[in-house]
Amino acid sequence: MNTTLQVGDSLPPLALPPVDRTMLALFAGASGDHNRVHIDIDFVRAAGMPDVFAHGMLSMAWLGRLLTQWVDQRRIRSFGVRFTGITHLGHRITCSGKVVEIVEVQGERRAKVQIQTTNQYGEQKIVGDAEIAL
Repeated sequence: MNTTLQVGDSLPPLALPPVDRTMLALFAGASGDHNRVHIDIDFVRAAGMPDVFAHGMLSMAWLGRLLTQWVDQRRIRSFGVRFTGITHLGHRITCSGKVVEIVEVQGERRAKVQIQTTNQYGEQKIVGDAEIAL
């Protein structure tokens, strides 16, 4: 992490491969989340969706990777997200973040960071924030 961090600085982006069925199956196995909307095409079509779609927590995990590739995980003081869209098969997700404020909390200097995922069409899928100890 840059020791001369300033408001407006961007985190190095994290670009991911296109979401595919194997990725979803592997995440389902690793996370224990076997919800049929993520792995069963017949189920989702019966529910009116065109195909399976990514777990929201998979995208949140990617944002966690964005943060931990930027700072040691021990510096993360808070991390939260809001899901704003569905990540479909074939979406190429990019995670990004920007420092929006430098504050002092309980004697500790922290960076407040806005984070998000977007697909290749620029559609935002998750927005969130984190506080990082400096």
